[in-house]
Amino acid sequence: AVSRSIYQIATDFGRAPLAYALSAVAGLIYAFITYTLVRGGDVARRAALLCCGVELAGVLLVGTWTVVDPSAFPDSTVWSDYGMGYVFIPVLLPVSAMYWLRKARSQGAG
Repeated sequence: AVSRSIYQIATDFGRAPLAYALSAVAGLIYAFITYTLVRGGDVARRAALLCCGVELAGVLLVGTWTVVDPSAFPDSTVWSDYGMGYVFIPVLLPVSAMYWLRKARSQGAG
């Protein structure tokens, strides 16, 4: 997501600035979630859960927006059509990560 958005922003930003900016934001959130998962700890876990929630909200919001009004995005984002261009990984990843984080937390507490 990050490399694709960097390329799109560098070569054709004027064509679909919102779509490319959203893809960049999604990529940065993925990178931060990865960092927090590697780092570990309670604060990192809470930050990862928050970012997963933001990511899921973005996928659902933009996914619905692209279905209801496809003309709003002249080019697709990572979140378009609920991540269909990425084999729905953008919608599955935050859900599975949130499940994993909550399960790991409950196992650590018990």
